[in-house]
Amino acid sequence: MTRPFRFAVQATRATMAAEWRETAERIEDSGYSTLFLADHYLGKGPASKAARWPPQHLAPIAAMAVAAAVTSTLRVGCRVFCADYHIPGVLVKEATTLDLLSDGRLEFGIGGGWSESEYRAMGVPFNPAPQRISKLEEVVALFKAHCAGEQLDLDGEYVTARDYAGLPLPVQKPHPPIMIGGGRRRVLSLAGREADIVSINNVPFDPVDAAGRTPRQEAVRRLGFVRAGAGDRFAHLDIESSPFFTAVTDDPAAALERIASILRVPVGGLGDHPNVLVGTVDQIADRLRERRELFGANYISVQQGEFEAFAPVVAALAGT
Repeated sequence: MTRPFRFAVQATRATMAAEWRETAERIEDSGYSTLFLADHYLGKGPASKAARWPPQHLAPIAAMAVAAAVTSTLRVGCRVFCADYHIPGVLVKEATTLDLLSDGRLEFGIGGGWSESEYRAMGVPFNPAPQRISKLEEVVALFKAHCAGEQLDLDGEYVTARDYAGLPLPVQKPHPPIMIGGGRRRVLSLAGREADIVSINNVPFDPVDAAGRTPRQEAVRRLGFVRAGAGDRFAHLDIESSPFFTAVTDDPAAALERIASILRVPVGGLGDHPNVLVGTVDQIADRLRERRELFGANYISVQQGEFEAFAPVVAALAGT
């Protein structure tokens, strides 16, 4: 079974209300399936620099609601919520409310967290990875239980919800699509078992990693974790990936030189990196078809600055 392509934009640059509304409308008009935000909170300063994430003015939940209100078909989501940044029961209620108010257009992205600098800046304990993934498992279980509409009876190590039924119930049944993101075996295995969309983190940009694997080999390896966790349900999953460095251009060599300079890596082989997508519309379309076969990626998220230039690729491939 070949999963059809669909496309998303991760937009984090808006600073004003009118700008954000216009961004959502333009993304919908350009044929994209989904508008993602990110779950980051730091303004300018040393902590933001240490976290290596540019300041994001808009908090995701309110911005998702506004984006849904000014569009009619565009799906909305966060790529991805950090389980540690939110009270689980509150986040789940916010999510199902968004699904209700958008008439069933939410994608619920959730992950175990990764930015120790951001955790520290906000005073959130950064627990070891095994604990963060255990909490993620419990939040996913709560989300599914809430959406089922029965009395909740969860008393986990990290999540408690009992003696009430979750409200509101979502429009999408049995629940809005769950997207779980990560890059290591345990979280990708969890995603294979429990998610509808698996978001696979960027692979290293070094030509060969510490284990001797190329970026393409590492991407295939990660897909193997998802496949093993999913079993028979693998064919029904969307595999989401972001070509973080994207350029639609008639001069791919120059674009790759610029990217190599930014990353401080050799330019040779960079065009084949799973998170780099450079070339003409036809070249990019061919490369995405090849990568879908090799890495499973059928759900492609581009960054806000590239969405208009990338729209012809969306027109050529969406739904195929």
